Amino acid sequence: MIRPGLIAILLLAATTAASAQDVQVGSKKFTEAVILGEVVTLASRASGVTTSHRREIGGTRVLWSALLAGEIDAYVEYTGTLLQEVLSGRFATMADALDSLEALGIAASAPLGFNNTYVLGMRAAQAGDRGITSISDLRAHPDLRLAFTSEFMDRQDGWPSLRTRYQLPHTGVRGLDHDLAYQGINAGQIDVVDLYSTDAEIVAYDLRTLEDDLNLFPEYRAIVLYRADAPEAFAKAIRDLEGWISEDEMIAMNARVRIDGESDSSVAARFLQSLGIQAIAQDATRMERLKRTTLEHLYLVGLSLLAAILLAIPLGILAARGAIAGSLILGVVGVIYTIPSLALLVFMIPLLGIGAVPAMVALFLYSLLPIVRNTHAGLTGIPTPLRESAEALGLGGWTRLRKIELPLASPSILAGIKTAAVINIGTATLGALIGAGGYGQPILTGIRLNNVELILEGAVPAALLALVAQGLFGLLDRLLVPRGLRIQPDPP
Repeated sequence: MIRPGLIAILLLAATTAASAQDVQVGSKKFTEAVILGEVVTLASRASGVTTSHRREIGGTRVLWSALLAGEIDAYVEYTGTLLQEVLSGRFATMADALDSLEALGIAASAPLGFNNTYVLGMRAAQAGDRGITSISDLRAHPDLRLAFTSEFMDRQDGWPSLRTRYQLPHTGVRGLDHDLAYQGINAGQIDVVDLYSTDAEIVAYDLRTLEDDLNLFPEYRAIVLYRADAPEAFAKAIRDLEGWISEDEMIAMNARVRIDGESDSSVAARFLQSLGIQAIAQDATRMERLKRTTLEHLYLVGLSLLAAILLAIPLGILAARGAIAGSLILGVVGVIYTIPSLALLVFMIPLLGIGAVPAMVALFLYSLLPIVRNTHAGLTGIPTPLRESAEALGLGGWTRLRKIELPLASPSILAGIKTAAVINIGTATLGALIGAGGYGQPILTGIRLNNVELILEGAVPAALLALVAQGLFGLLDRLLVPRGLRIQPDPP
């Protein structure tokens, strides 16, 4: 019998790795947030605090939940987002919100200096041809194609309020990734997008920012939210950053990463050095990154698949024993499999936080259906005469299962495990969205920086790993499947 505790141990193994760090800094998955995450991380290290940076972890809600749960100790937020989105507009100013944050065990720094507000942008030539200078002017042009970031589409200070305040008639507005928006508008596939006022691409792509003439968007001053129980040295390192980052400086840092191709860490270190803080960039080589992401990916896939095998094969056996049990078990694992990958990862966060554990649980759940279904199919597909022969020999139920039925069903079972492994290898790349690492990390970074080499750094090893898995299961087929049951190639 498979003990639930054993599966839990497999899925939760090595979760103490994160707690070994004194401070964990998180960042959202756009360039400015990653740079500021590096600034905070390197400043903290310079003050003597052991600090790690968990970069590109989803959006506002993911990071806020992780901060409250203690999964991370700090991240850079914006005042408008905190007041309007996180705190649901209950407070007019940051001063009003401080007591509420304190009650949650959260402290907030003073603004780091700059204001990065939302703006709507268009190609300058197109805006000039149509005489559009403000958001209100868009009302006269309902044919324009609008596309906004997915988070902006649902935010209280995003598209719903924008459409209502400005009475915009546009329909079919699409959601897309922030970093892909620039490619879309540059290619002429969309006409109006939401931008951040400190984005370096606004100048690089010759875009016109439209005046917010009805004053919808509040100020978005960058601040650091951190846990009140964080080390005092860390809190002091944050206080030393307050007021030092101007809008021009932030635009310049974004440009060095997005346009010039410098690393986030080196740009952050150079800025801190200009303040007299002895920060050292820690850029890993490509081989170091590949080694780390490979180990992370194998960890995610290996443990989740092993746990799934230990549960799914017994479930498949149970499902094959009776029609009612079979319908119920196959129905449940089938429904789990239909849940979209991203949705399942998000569902895991309130229960298990961020990082490897929720990603492994999601992969474990996705692995159940192929293995359960193939185990069930292999056992129920055994010819009746063979079953009757085993019974006539007086073999007991357990002996029949072990010596006759499972060997006969082994090709089908192994095929299900192989399918689950290949699916896991691909799906595990999404784990990077919640800080699980793996091959998804360079893919996310490559999309953010429009860097094909970084995308391939994650995509190619993931594809090769899937091919290796196919080959290994081919060897297992030779070792575990009786010779007479192996699929033989057709004769020439």
